[in-house]
Amino acid sequence: MKVSILTVAYQSAATLRQTIDSVLSQDYSNIEYWVIDGGSNDGSVEILESYAGRIHFISEKDSGIYDALNKGLARISGDIVGVIGADDFYPTSDVVSSVVASFQSNQTDAIYGDIQFVDPESMRVVRYWKAGAYQVKNWLYGWMPPHLSFYVKRDVYERLGNYRTDFTCAADYEWMLRALYKHRISVAYLPKLLMTMRNGGTSTASWKHRWVANREDRKAWALNDLKPYFFTVTLKPIRKIIQLFQ
Repeated sequence: MKVSILTVAYQSAATLRQTIDSVLSQDYSNIEYWVIDGGSNDGSVEILESYAGRIHFISEKDSGIYDALNKGLARISGDIVGVIGADDFYPTSDVVSSVVASFQSNQTDAIYGDIQFVDPESMRVVRYWKAGAYQVKNWLYGWMPPHLSFYVKRDVYERLGNYRTDFTCAADYEWMLRALYKHRISVAYLPKLLMTMRNGGTSTASWKHRWVANREDRKAWALNDLKPYFFTVTLKPIRKIIQLFQ
């Protein structure tokens, strides 16, 4: 099975090389890696050019993270699709091979696992997201799979569509809600650490971002003609606090 990995980057020169190296160090050989850069001028393009022949990339202006992800989805050819952020990295070299083995054993449309967050300065682990076994009802209690540990067959995107570009920080939530809760694609949990993220991503960077994400979470349910409980989207950020003690 061919695995396509996507990275969206913009002004990410400080961390981009570590991200790329963590993909290239995977022990699974059949990987297609695309970096979609938003027209950076901080040296990111020069870094990408230094990997010529080993990765695929474009650098041009886009309309945001989800527009860039859709550009990547239009270019990939793999059977399985995964995403890694431009300031994140794989914790071990067997992440992708473990994901493929899980697809083969479970015969599902999607696989997800655990992620950890580290302080960007000390690299100390500050939060561990143990995703847990899948239960569709958990969506109603503020649960979602970690987007950056989520791998899905490419034909699911072809059937259900790409990311909505009218969202700024929660289109990943909307897409997974659409695929997993509304259309009930098959999914399995892989109890393994699949991603290390530097703390402070787009949806968690500030209270302002959290407020926007909360509003977009509600919008995601409405756009899909789904009815959450009155407390569903309120529980979602509370779950992140609980992860501090896992």
